[in-house]
Amino acid sequence: MADMQDTMLLGLEGIKKTILHGGTGDIPKLRTGAKVTFHFRTQLCDDDRTVIDDSKVVGTPMEVVIGNMFKLDIWETLLSSMRIGEVAEFWCDIIHTGVYPLVAKSMRRIAEGKDPVDWHIHTCGMANMFAYHSLGYDDLDELMKEPQPLYFVLELIKVQQPSEYNRETWAMSDEERLKAVPILHGQGNKFYKQGQFQEATQKYKEAIICIKNVQTKEKAWEVPWLKLEKMANTLTLNYCQCLLRMEEYYEVIEHTSDIINQHPGAAKAFFLRGKAHMEVWNEAEARQDFSRVLDLDPGMKKAIKKELALLNMRMEEKNQEDRNKYKGMF
Repeated sequence: MADMQDTMLLGLEGIKKTILHGGTGDIPKLRTGAKVTFHFRTQLCDDDRTVIDDSKVVGTPMEVVIGNMFKLDIWETLLSSMRIGEVAEFWCDIIHTGVYPLVAKSMRRIAEGKDPVDWHIHTCGMANMFAYHSLGYDDLDELMKEPQPLYFVLELIKVQQPSEYNRETWAMSDEERLKAVPILHGQGNKFYKQGQFQEATQKYKEAIICIKNVQTKEKAWEVPWLKLEKMANTLTLNYCQCLLRMEEYYEVIEHTSDIINQHPGAAKAFFLRGKAHMEVWNEAEARQDFSRVLDLDPGMKKAIKKELALLNMRMEEKNQEDRNKYKGMF
């Protein structure tokens, strides 16, 4: 029988620990920046203890940098109670497992050799993140809809202090991430001016991801969060400007709508969405968006006048084309 200390774990509510295999030496200090290598297995609390994820099946252990867990802070806590070589099972209640499906999705995408960041999660406001979007994996979708307690079986392999390894970009501290944002923003603008839209989108995207990573640690809709949200929206709109030039109109409509749903006063989002609607012949929607711009920012009058003239010309051309098409039919 494991002693009481083990079953309770660090006096944290909603966690029970059972050591399956003792480790050696003292419990290592998990300082910020330390790199931790471990195997993990995640199981449901059903009769079969169904396995959802297992790093041994993937074949490579997890490596994470402390202070920088991509959204699953609870693992940091669990690992900090372990010795090297220890294998322990942790039962974790719903308060600790709610974000697991999002993290699992990133890990699975990495294991499949895909980009871990599904762009969608980053552009929607965080409040929207929990609105129902399929994660692309049925079992994770189930967990997202109905969070439940989980078992994590962890095996701690090694802990390296920051001096012992090179840090990669994803292992930046929040401070470094925020410093990187204006640099990436500037690089994106430079590419945009040179007409290299694909390269510009890459830079804007990296900057947005830096912001969103920091933003997840703030309380939604409070001042620091809103400041970051504003920065992210500015970059997302720059990103949309590139997409317009790349003729990705539906994607522009999607991203600008996400911003408008969260922040109905965003004139530039309405402006770019109006332009995208115009390109795909949604006349009524384009007019509606352009008139919202005027309500929100009367200084845009000249620009809107130009867009509306263009819209009229566009629709006239299209009607002429349609007429010719039908003429040929009869």
